[in-house]
Amino acid sequence: MRITLPEKKKLVFESRFPVRWGDMDAMGHVNNTVYFKYLEHMRIDWMSQIGCPPDAKGEGPVIVNAFSNFHKQLTYPSDVLGKLFVSDLGRSTFDSWCTLERVDEPGVIYTSGGATMVWVDFPAQKSAPLPDWLRTIVARSEEHTSELQSRASSSYAVFCLKKKQADRRSWRRVDDG
Repeated sequence: MRITLPEKKKLVFESRFPVRWGDMDAMGHVNNTVYFKYLEHMRIDWMSQIGCPPDAKGEGPVIVNAFSNFHKQLTYPSDVLGKLFVSDLGRSTFDSWCTLERVDEPGVIYTSGGATMVWVDFPAQKSAPLPDWLRTIVARSEEHTSELQSRASSSYAVFCLKKKQADRRSWRRVDDG
């Protein structure tokens, strides 16, 4: 079975990371299970960047399915460029898509994968509507992807965190420094 990435998707995050020696298996390439860790780190890093780190006492995303297509073998040593895209926003869901390529081979996709994410109210253990602040970020990313990426720790990210906290009605002081 091969699942393909949709043509209509929005780039929301990029990250570079090294392949570690321990990521490889006895066959001399990155183990297939490690790719899922790479994709997980991409999703978590993006959510943290936009002011939504994992919070089991509040709301946040969980994945309900995941897949990965292995196009070429990654090996140590190499540096990877991961690109995270989103699409198909629903009431409480959206799809995330990732591509992995070697930094020294721009545009050559080694792995592509994705996951359907559901926004959940963790204490209630129920799906919840995607918050407006997340919809705004995803919509804004279509027009300003590179601007958002270059401002990961900027006032916009602080604004999103404050907005999210206000939406939850559990405001706490955030340093604007």
